[in-house]
Amino acid sequence: MTQLFIVLGVLVLSFALRSFQIRFLGKLGALGILAATFLAVYFPTGSIIAGVGGLLAWFLLPWVELLTRVRSMRLPISKELEKKSPPGSSRFPAFTEMTSEVEEEGFEYISDSGWDWEGMNQFYRIFYNEEEREQAAICLTEQEDVSWGCFTLSSRLPDGRIYRTTNVPFSSPMKSAPHVTLRQEPFADTFGEMLDAHRLWLNGLGYISDDFVAEDTGEFLSMIEKETDQQIRHNIDLGLLRLAETAETFCYSWKGLFYLYFQLVKDMVKMC
Repeated sequence: MTQLFIVLGVLVLSFALRSFQIRFLGKLGALGILAATFLAVYFPTGSIIAGVGGLLAWFLLPWVELLTRVRSMRLPISKELEKKSPPGSSRFPAFTEMTSEVEEEGFEYISDSGWDWEGMNQFYRIFYNEEEREQAAICLTEQEDVSWGCFTLSSRLPDGRIYRTTNVPFSSPMKSAPHVTLRQEPFADTFGEMLDAHRLWLNGLGYISDDFVAEDTGEFLSMIEKETDQQIRHNIDLGLLRLAETAETFCYSWKGLFYLYFQLVKDMVKMC
């Protein structure tokens, strides 16, 4: 009974630490959950090896999703963006506030669009800052019962290279195309913070706003479609994706599933 109370005590303390907004305490809470898992297996078995095995089982959980849902997914290589209505407050509570943040930084609203994939919906609200030659977007991704929103910010050079910053907290499920350099700022809580980080990054590389393309806002949707198509085909060339049985569709290869697994594990470690 004492051992049970120890495990429960560690769990309660761990969840309490996870409730704090201080990152260090949150990480301690995550380590506490791992420790409670180890103890829950070690106490009844008396085996350190069994306890470590129980702890490592957390890192095998992503394979359940990968081998059941992800492996069976078939997605189109090329897909057109469609006009979409903005999500309601129940679907995306922060949407109005995020829109205000972008517009307050001098960006002009361009359009709302999105696409529906197999079991996943994506919505984009696109903006443009003509003076700084920057394209911004608010992105909402909905996958089954999980959804998340983020900002993206892109600057394009005349030779086709793209510098992109995003505050999405997750690792990309695919590798970026060779002409795209992606920088993640997961701790940027506001668009202003991410914008500052993006401009500081480009300034550090020696670029100024005049170096980038003055874009035709009417071409934004076709540009997003083209860039997505290029990324998919690049990952097919790398062997992470493969052409599926159905015409013009793709799926993850075994190599791609392992790549995705390590991306998920990396996210698990970062979120601890």
